[in-house]
Amino acid sequence: MKKGIIIIAAALLSVSSAFAQEEKPAHFKLYGFIRNYLTADSRAVSAGTEDLYFYMPKGHDYKNAYLTDGKFDANDGFNWRFVSLTTRLGLDVSAYKWGTMGISGKVEADFYYLSGSTPTLRLRQAFVKLNWDNSPVSLTIGQSWHPMAADMPHMNNLETGAPFNPFNRSPQLTADVNLGSGFSLTASLMYLNHYLPTGPAGKSKDYYKYGLPEAYLGFTYKNNHFTGKVGLDMVNMRPYRTVDAHWVNTPDATAKVKGMLTTFSPFVFVQYTNGMFQLRAKSILAQSGEHMNLLSGYGVATFDPIGLEANIKYTPMQDWASFVSFQYGKKFQVMAMLGYMKQLGTTKDLYDATNMFWMNNSADVHIQQAFRATPTVAWNLGKFTVSLEYNLTAAEFGSGARNMRGMFTGDKEWILNHRFICMTKFNF
Repeated sequence: MKKGIIIIAAALLSVSSAFAQEEKPAHFKLYGFIRNYLTADSRAVSAGTEDLYFYMPKGHDYKNAYLTDGKFDANDGFNWRFVSLTTRLGLDVSAYKWGTMGISGKVEADFYYLSGSTPTLRLRQAFVKLNWDNSPVSLTIGQSWHPMAADMPHMNNLETGAPFNPFNRSPQLTADVNLGSGFSLTASLMYLNHYLPTGPAGKSKDYYKYGLPEAYLGFTYKNNHFTGKVGLDMVNMRPYRTVDAHWVNTPDATAKVKGMLTTFSPFVFVQYTNGMFQLRAKSILAQSGEHMNLLSGYGVATFDPIGLEANIKYTPMQDWASFVSFQYGKKFQVMAMLGYMKQLGTTKDLYDATNMFWMNNSADVHIQQAFRATPTVAWNLGKFTVSLEYNLTAAEFGSGARNMRGMFTGDKEWILNHRFICMTKFNF
């Protein structure tokens, strides 16, 4: 009997040893930087984060001049700021292994105005990445850069090209698959969190959390000098869940809404690198791309009440946004970006262009198209960087009423803003 027990125990031990996993400890690397911005503008601007995150110049705000018959533009005039916001702290975790599975991760935060006038430490990125030996698949789980926003133009300002380039970090489940011969596939499911769509109740994640996950599918090709990407982003959300049933003889009744907004936004990106020279270009045809900090929106196309239910169909505003940029040098760098965006109107006629149409209100909703040029010089002295940047932004403002495709029917006027930026950054 004892001999049998010994044999069984030995067999169990050998089986457990066969399935045992070898654990290797992780490596940790603390990183970050101390960053200061000194910026100045020739007129009032639509911007966030102590006016560092610059969208567009503000339109005219004419006031009657005191004791005269003339008028002046209250938004015209020099203004400046000097702040140390967006100073960053991060931790990279790498080289941890459990059997054949490797795990790495990142936690990253910076100081930011979340509310009030006191900077608060806020979460930027927090994700883990999983990969397996001899497997072409890796998984990213957590908050990281949106696949369409990751490749940014060459510049040192805080908005890094927005609204000419998508800007978004989102909680996501992303699979990257190496297809061989320089090709790879990326598929993502995302949840809108920090960067939100607008709608009937302003900016809110409520429209989105009752819909389906944002989905992305893209392909990448890379060789020694060239990178090319194409991708398609899909958003599905429910701007209205209920509406007041004012069309029936029940004043306090509420109708359940059927119908969701579904949008498709394709993009293409190319990059060429040769020595110290790098060229990038990106173009996106965005439908309702407010959650990517693009100047877009959407509206109601049809509104059909049926009893105590309402069938609502939506139509997105299409926004074409593009940039081309380059960088040359290492210790002394020269950079520049040219950006252009244009509103193309909604895909269908609007039911009500005044009350049931919503645009990204981070900038003036009258903007029809815009252009930006940002030449930059930077000195990299080891881990310390000083850069000077000039930002010329020209925006065309529409007037009058919106037509059935969401475009303004009145006169158009171009407004310029000259922005000067000095940045210092110490990396550690």
